[in-house]
Amino acid sequence: MIGAEQRLRELEAIVAPHGSALVAFSGGVDSSLALAVAVRALSRERVLAVTSCNETYLPSELEKARELAASLGVRHEVINTRELDDPNYASNPSNRCYFCKSTLYAELGRMARERGYGCVVDGANADDEGDWRPGRKAARELGVLSPLSEAGVGKEEVRRLARHLGLSTWDKPALACLSSRFPYGQRITPEKLSQVARAEEFLRSRGFRQVRVRHHGEIARLEVAEEEMERAFRMREEICSALKEAGFAYVALDLSGYRSGSLNAALRGRKKGLPVISG
Repeated sequence: MIGAEQRLRELEAIVAPHGSALVAFSGGVDSSLALAVAVRALSRERVLAVTSCNETYLPSELEKARELAASLGVRHEVINTRELDDPNYASNPSNRCYFCKSTLYAELGRMARERGYGCVVDGANADDEGDWRPGRKAARELGVLSPLSEAGVGKEEVRRLARHLGLSTWDKPALACLSSRFPYGQRITPEKLSQVARAEEFLRSRGFRQVRVRHHGEIARLEVAEEEMERAFRMREEICSALKEAGFAYVALDLSGYRSGSLNAALRGRKKGLPVISG
C-alpha cells in the first residue's frame, strides 16, 4: 500500500499548478479531504470553501461544514443554487444529478472567475466513476478538477487519508443529498424534502449513523445499517410515531438494510428489460 504522505503529495501535485482553488464543499469526508489537500498544496489564504445549502441539504450538516472549514483556517461561504426552480431537476428524471451539478458548477465557476481562483475542485473519488453518477458528466463539461478521482483514490483510501490528516469527518457515514431518497419520476417538492429531513434528523438524534428514509408517497421506507437493524425494530413504536408526525402515513423497515444508491436498482431493471415498480 502506498504511504499516506506519498499519496497526499500526489494529490497536491494535481492541485498545485492552478495556484488557487474554490472547493465545492458539502462537509462530507470526500470534500473534506479535497479541501485539506487544496490547503496543503496552495495555503489556506488561496483556498475558498463554498457550500450550497438548500432544501436538499440536511440543516444539521451546515454547522458541521462550518466547523470543519474553520478547523482548517479556510474562508467558507454558503450559497443557494435553488435547484428546485429548475423543472428538469424537480421532475426527478434518472439524470437529475446532471441538472443539479450543472447549476452548481456553473455558479462556482462564475464565482471562481470573478474572484480570480485558478480552478473549481470537487471531492469526487475513483469509486464514483463506477455507479450511475450523471453529475460526473456535468463536472467534466464545466472543467471541474477532481483530484481524488484523477489519482485513483477510492472511498476506503479517502477515509485512510482523512484519518491520517486528523480530519473529524474521516469516519463520517456517507450522506447523499435528500433528493436521492425519491424514486425516479416522483416529483420532488420542498414539502416532501422537509418530511425526509425531519425523519432523518430524528433518527440521527437517536444515534443511528447510517440511515436513509426513502420517500414512497405515503410510505417511508427506512434503511439502516445491518448492525442497527435490531435496535430499529426495538424502537419501532417511537420511530413510527416520529415519522408519522413528519407526514408519512406508513413506516416500513427495509430488511435488506442500507445500500448506497439503492434506488438505482430500478435503472438496472430497465436496462435488463425487467418491469420496474416505483412510487
